[in-house]
Amino acid sequence: MKKIGFLSFGHWSLGPQSRTRSGADALLQSIELAVAAEQLGADGAYFRVHHFARQLASPFPLLAAVGARTSRIEIGTAVIDMRYENPLYFAEDAGAADLIAGGRLQVGISRGSPEQVIEGWRYFGYAPADGDSDAEMARKHTEVALEVLEGEGFAEPNPRPMFANPPGLLRIEPHSAGLRERIWWGSGSNATSVWAARLGLNLQSSTLKDDETGEPLHVQQRRQIEAYREAWNEAGHDRRPRVSVSRSIFALTTDADRAYFGVGRDSQDQIGMIDENTRAIFGRSYAAEPDVLVEQLRTDEAIQAADTLLLTVPNQLGVEYNAHIIENILTHVAPPLGWR
Repeated sequence: MKKIGFLSFGHWSLGPQSRTRSGADALLQSIELAVAAEQLGADGAYFRVHHFARQLASPFPLLAAVGARTSRIEIGTAVIDMRYENPLYFAEDAGAADLIAGGRLQVGISRGSPEQVIEGWRYFGYAPADGDSDAEMARKHTEVALEVLEGEGFAEPNPRPMFANPPGLLRIEPHSAGLRERIWWGSGSNATSVWAARLGLNLQSSTLKDDETGEPLHVQQRRQIEAYREAWNEAGHDRRPRVSVSRSIFALTTDADRAYFGVGRDSQDQIGMIDENTRAIFGRSYAAEPDVLVEQLRTDEAIQAADTLLLTVPNQLGVEYNAHIIENILTHVAPPLGWR
């Protein structure tokens, strides 16, 4: 069995083929797709966060709205860039959204990737400490947020407060018990997956990873997952961690599917530079008739190693068509692979 969810970047544009033409469209259609996915039996609705872009950005209003409209499906991010986050506001917003959703949030965070503007986090009021990189700043923000999410008091109460305080030091409210165990780290390297394991974070690995060995992406991700689980066991955590991978997967069952995805898709991994110093490997897309697709996915070592698969969806094709993509996987692909 494997949990299967969708991952949407929430793009919008005025292009002639786009059914998502504004920020309002992107947000409202995201909610409707989550509702449709839950009705189809999918396990998760996940959303990407990009700042300064015509894509989904501030995640917690969206997560809260999805939580209020659904009752079962996991609701998450993949990922929130912690360079842009105030750790205490993050904890407040996450706690509130999780309570609205009844404890269904799965919050993916990371150090971030190259964004639309240069050092965009500076416009949000953040800068690394002297001698630190922006990645180190993100990890420090993360460590503070994780500590606050534990729910322990840390703030000295006012002796003459406007409202009566409980005894002792005060914590961030509202507090959602259990949310700390549902924080994930989006890792692009083996080293950061080990760091995440030591902190007790679940692991998200996407279709982009540092090219550390020259092997295919799915092999490198499988090794990354193994390193993560080994570090988790060494850390002595008392629960089982979760691991997700993301993929673009399309079962071709209609003429529309074949027109959109049957020709010209990236069927091989690609190599590129995500910054001046980092060589990265970009994962292939899968698009084939269901029986062929099943055999292709059997050989993807990372998907087999993970407990959760996130299907990246082309959200600008609209809610109805993206629900069809999800249903195709749940109906024609997951059962032969033993995921359902």
